[in-house]
Amino acid sequence: MHFWLAPARLAVAALAAVALGFSGYHAATGTTGVVNYFGYFTILSNAAAVVVLTLGGLGGLTGPAGLISRRPVPDPVRGAVVLYLVITGLVYGTVLAKYPDQLTIPWVNDVLHRVVPLAVLADWLIDPPTRRLRPRTALWWLGFPLLYLLYTLLRGWAAAWYPYPFLDPGVHGGYRRVAGACALVAAAFVVVGAAVLAAGNALAARRDGRRGTAPRGRRAHARTT
Repeated sequence: MHFWLAPARLAVAALAAVALGFSGYHAATGTTGVVNYFGYFTILSNAAAVVVLTLGGLGGLTGPAGLISRRPVPDPVRGAVVLYLVITGLVYGTVLAKYPDQLTIPWVNDVLHRVVPLAVLADWLIDPPTRRLRPRTALWWLGFPLLYLLYTLLRGWAAAWYPYPFLDPGVHGGYRRVAGACALVAAAFVVVGAAVLAAGNALAARRDGRRGTAPRGRRAHARTT
């Protein structure tokens, strides 16, 4: 791992934590409220990034002999967080940026929707997984977004509050528009998830090729076939 990667992870984690703190205070003291604040996929995915980047940064600083291992976060978990944040950035940039955001102030929006997604994607590409990830891993990554969607629609129906306009059936188009939007976002999750998986495996294979070793996941797979 590059010597600068561990402090860079900690710096991004600290920046994201400060942005989440500002937006959380803004929500708690405003009309959004704490419960609704944690109803945003943006907040949940960025909070996960803070944990993953912090553990990864500490692991990189301490090294294998330290109290925290160099890989304190499993690569499938890292990949999931990368997927969620890339989707967060894409949806914000293509759909949500034109809507007035009552949750955060502008610089916080930039950090949570642009800086952190780009940072975790770069981290994945610079430090790819140590083992080859199988396609079924990407299927597991879809579990949390599906649970989030189910929770959001049920809670929205009960509380008459939706975190994003495209999930609100009260907006023009009703549930037909919501279904169409969900289908598009689901397709984006599948495509981006496959890309994240493929990029991680390809870069891991290139790294191991330079070292003269095959990816461990590939060797293990070869023994079982």
